[in-house]
Amino acid sequence: MPEFEVARADEFPPGSTKLVYAGPTLTLGVYNCGGTLYAIEDRCSHDDGPLCEGDWDEDLCRVICPRHGSAFDLATGKPMSLPAFEPVKTYPVHVVDGVVKVDVG
Repeated sequence: MPEFEVARADEFPPGSTKLVYAGPTLTLGVYNCGGTLYAIEDRCSHDDGPLCEGDWDEDLCRVICPRHGSAFDLATGKPMSLPAFEPVKTYPVHVVDGVVKVDVG
């Protein structure tokens, strides 16, 4: 399973976000929500818009699509509001030797 480096863990504190280009057709948003790390595909399931360019709610661990306002749970990718009704893919995130990494594949 390919791994992609996001950042050094000590440089990615709670409240941090980063876009990671994991391949020619895959971009991920990586979030540190209160010390828990999440990665979600940067593609709204409603209209394929750039999901991770929107705001996010650190208290609820949700990202909000900038196009139509659908909120997605960072842990599950489940849409929490319309107009989206299909989930977005999420990916495992872990820290190895002090580096935040995302598993894709």
